[in-house]
Amino acid sequence: MGIRVPAMVLAVWLLPLQVSAQATGPSGQAMAQTCYVCHGPAGKSDGPIASLAGLPRDHIVRQMADFKADRRPGTIMNRIAKGYSDEQIAAIADFIATLK
Repeated sequence: MGIRVPAMVLAVWLLPLQVSAQATGPSGQAMAQTCYVCHGPAGKSDGPIASLAGLPRDHIVRQMADFKADRRPGTIMNRIAKGYSDEQIAAIADFIATLK
């Protein structure tokens, strides 16, 4: 029982650090940088992959949710979408929707 008390105390003590790290995680703008590899600089594709710039936020969120849940087929987007939380997807969509 002596081991459990210090472990609980440590867990409670570390919880605010975890929440703080999540709150100060990468911004939507920073996370969107990875999208540009395939979707073109600033989300403007010159190739066969869709441009993202200016798409409505809700459209982006819906498409990412569909990729994440395997409701939409994709080559790599399904795996990429699974790597983001719903909050991160929303932050990325918020930023991408501002691009022109």
